Amino acid sequence: MEKINIQRLKETLKYLESKQRELKRNSDSDTRSIESMIKYLKKDMMEQFKLSEHDEAIKHVIRDTETFIQTVENIIEENS
Repeated sequence: MEKINIQRLKETLKYLESKQRELKRNSDSDTRSIESMIKYLKKDMMEQFKLSEHDEAIKHVIRDTETFIQTVENIIEENS
């Protein structure tokens, strides 16, 4: 993965992490819009950065945001 793409992936991951924290903070209120945003963001990251080419298992963890974040962090570390 190119250095520019790694930087963009890091920034996108930070945004995803912030939305995940927001979702946890607002667990009592209506969080459907945040959940939808997270779902879309993960799908977009998969397509834009071709993450499955770097870790085949990421397809199986996409539903679990915490594991997805950890897997993306590993991909970034391996490609930095």
